[in-house]
Amino acid sequence: MSETIIKEVLIDAINYQNGSIVSKQIIKNSNGNITLFAFDKDESLTEHTSPYEAVVYLVDGEMEIKIGGNPYTVKAGEILVMPPNIPHGLKATGKSKMLLTMIK
Repeated sequence: MSETIIKEVLIDAINYQNGSIVSKQIIKNSNGNITLFAFDKDESLTEHTSPYEAVVYLVDGEMEIKIGGNPYTVKAGEILVMPPNIPHGLKATGKSKMLLTMIK
């Protein structure tokens, strides 16, 4: 599958809801999980920590992701790795969809 087809499949796999964050778990097992999220504009996840490494692939839109207090602007098609045990949080600066892979 081409990157364009994969992106279209992910975009169509979850819908936005006004004023909300929607999630759809794709895989969950003892090694980790993969979850697809749809964020309405200005929706956020407050700063938190995780004992696991995580990879964010932004499928659509744009987000500001803070890791250890440092802000990163992530746009559609970009990937960001979040190390374990470092505080992180995010805010959708526009309607955004992301694929989160957590590795245990």
